[in-house]
Amino acid sequence: MKREELVDLNAFVAVATERSFTRAAAKLATSQSALSHTLRRLETRLGVRLLTRTTRQVALTQAGERLLRTLTPAFDAIAAELTSLREQSVKPAGAIRITTSEHAAHSILWPALDRLLPDYPDINVEVSIESSFTDIVAERFDAGIRLGESIAKDMIALRIGPDVRMTVVGAPSYFEKHKKPRIPQDLADHQCINLRLPSAGGMYAWEFAKAGREMRVRVEGQFASNNVRMILHAAAAGHGLACMVEDQAAALVADGSLVRVLQDWCPLFSGYHFYYASRRQPTAAFGLLVEALRYKARLK
Repeated sequence: MKREELVDLNAFVAVATERSFTRAAAKLATSQSALSHTLRRLETRLGVRLLTRTTRQVALTQAGERLLRTLTPAFDAIAAELTSLREQSVKPAGAIRITTSEHAAHSILWPALDRLLPDYPDINVEVSIESSFTDIVAERFDAGIRLGESIAKDMIALRIGPDVRMTVVGAPSYFEKHKKPRIPQDLADHQCINLRLPSAGGMYAWEFAKAGREMRVRVEGQFASNNVRMILHAAAAGHGLACMVEDQAAALVADGSLVRVLQDWCPLFSGYHFYYASRRQPTAAFGLLVEALRYKARLK
């Protein structure tokens, strides 16, 4: 397509959209007479009348309506791409508020931010660590991080970590006095350390699955907390069994402070996802964070 043809089509879209030569001329920073000449040139080239002009209004002919329907999506796409390119030429800046669980914050979010922030000093990130599930729209968060299975369907969700596994652990000193459980029902005979989750309506029900059979077990014990680190200390001290994401206990399992049980009842499930409202228009800064967190990009 010749440059002159593209200019003529752009002029036609402006007049057809504004339904006025006066407003279209102002929009294009040209004169009404020049714009009128451009449209007549386009109609002559195409051999059809595109506009019907009166002293008060401009109307589209059938051919004009057809051409406008064809051109509008194409011109919109061009405009969007030009905007995107302009944003890339401007240093990304702005504030991003994120709600996340403590484990996701330390294991996934912070490593990504540690790499990203030094290169973009005009990006500000606020992280709110909460155990309860947060309504990011109502609470004015830009995004959240939670396990994939707990995210509402109307959100855009991006995987940022591998599948995870829960694990049940206890200290060697505890098992000197108690027989190791073989099936989840055996937990009724054990001291268990409860985790309080506000979003779960109280204490977390330990989740198990094997051979297509799933179950949730409400456990009891002398000690409970809403903090996994405190629960780990209590379990390592021999006060009972604890259930948590596998890598939260990995270091203590590796050094022998804790022992895993019921491993064949602890399957993998959907890992952490970064989610945000579907109607949100991502900024350049937000896009950078998304790419920094994207799971495949983090693989070596």
